[in-house]
Amino acid sequence: MGADRSYAYGAAAGLLGDLLLGDPQRMHPVAAFGRAAGRVERVLWHDHRGWGALHTLVCAGGATALGVVAARAVRAVCPRTAASAALTAAATWAVVGGTSLAREASAVGGALERGDLAAARARLPHLCGRDPEALDADAIARAVVESVAENTSDAVVGALVWGAAAGVPGLLGFRAVNTLDAMVGHKSPRLRRFGWASARLDDVAGWPGARLTAVLAALAGDDPRGAVRAWRADAHRHPSPNAGPVEASFAGALGVRLGGTLSYGGRIEHRPVLNGTGRPVEVADIGRAVRLSRRVGLLALGVTVAGRLIGRGRGR
Repeated sequence: MGADRSYAYGAAAGLLGDLLLGDPQRMHPVAAFGRAAGRVERVLWHDHRGWGALHTLVCAGGATALGVVAARAVRAVCPRTAASAALTAAATWAVVGGTSLAREASAVGGALERGDLAAARARLPHLCGRDPEALDADAIARAVVESVAENTSDAVVGALVWGAAAGVPGLLGFRAVNTLDAMVGHKSPRLRRFGWASARLDDVAGWPGARLTAVLAALAGDDPRGAVRAWRADAHRHPSPNAGPVEASFAGALGVRLGGTLSYGGRIEHRPVLNGTGRPVEVADIGRAVRLSRRVGLLALGVTVAGRLIGRGRGR
């Protein structure tokens, strides 16, 4: 029970640290991992899935192993609950990015409210890879809401799920996999084969967090029935197995219509419409999406901690 208490205290403290402080401004651990993964990529890159799988194994496996070593070292040196809780808190704060997500989304929303489309376009790449110059104010607002939905799962809920399941190694491993997908998991000609393993592993690792995010968005949103209806009707039509349920549930919960035509890196994509009976996204919906994201994150903390305590209790 001591390990479960230390995780519960640590995860709560880490999430509180994110809410109060946001991401570290200097020497961010995730940024350091990204730089290390980039160096490994330069050494290992070949236009081949096998070399990409090795890259994924080295980087994600290394981050997970670091978590194992750190957790064991803390228990060996200082077996008290407080020491393990502090390590969990530090790891949670490092990998959870809900406050930075909210700040970036709110910054774009604020620029749109002021009518400063140029500033909104300049800030949008901090959230997603859309081509901002091709977007008007409403299209930018839609992109922000979609990014808030997807990143609520990737940057908050998914990490909490794996932390509850595997402690500090789960927290670090999940963030490593998600970061690798962002770095090499897209379908550019150079990375189509090399990034395949990272993209597929991210799909697997993100599966439970995405479903929990969709459930909690339905529970915490303004229209639970609409969220469930949109999830059931439209999620499977999205090209991403994890973004589909999350974005559809957010769309139904907020009563808006997501999806449609978008542009990535000069490439036009025609995404399916999610919650087609909803209204078009407006600038004011950015703030509503941010508030829903925060509620989902807090609920996810409670659900995952409770799940860990109940699961370990039954196991004993």
